[in-house]
Amino acid sequence: MYYTIFNTKLCEIIVVGNELGISHLHLSTNEGKRQFKISVDWQRNDSFFIEAQQQITAYIAGELTIFALQLNLQGTVFQQKVWQELRKIPFGELCSYQEIARAIGNERAARAVGMANSKNPIPLIIPCHRVIGSNGKLTGFASGLNIKQKLIQLEQNYLSKG
Repeated sequence: MYYTIFNTKLCEIIVVGNELGISHLHLSTNEGKRQFKISVDWQRNDSFFIEAQQQITAYIAGELTIFALQLNLQGTVFQQKVWQELRKIPFGELCSYQEIARAIGNERAARAVGMANSKNPIPLIIPCHRVIGSNGKLTGFASGLNIKQKLIQLEQNYLSKG
């Protein structure tokens, strides 16, 4: 496995992956509940992630709305289903946990959708930040609500300029 670390105007980002694709993306915000450690078995290889870094930087600059990166997702069948549905949420739009649960065919699974969101190993690219409570409030984000608000604002500002 390879990894890279780079700074953006939002926070430091760590990307991990191999020839099969990106397996982890960590937003180093020092907030939220997500802890992330770089394994001693991984090798730093900044050049391996040039395309990923360019796309992430373009997204944060408001110049990219859809990522085109190879992903290597590891998770349960349910998590994979939720993460696939998250990728369908359009840039700048918000969706509730309940709406995701309905979309995957189990409208009673809103809490389970929230748990799958919290386990999302590749935030930004799998846009779990676009999911909010059914009351319209920001709830849960493994990297902290502050960065979630900034990501939503970034996308909505871009759309309002368009």
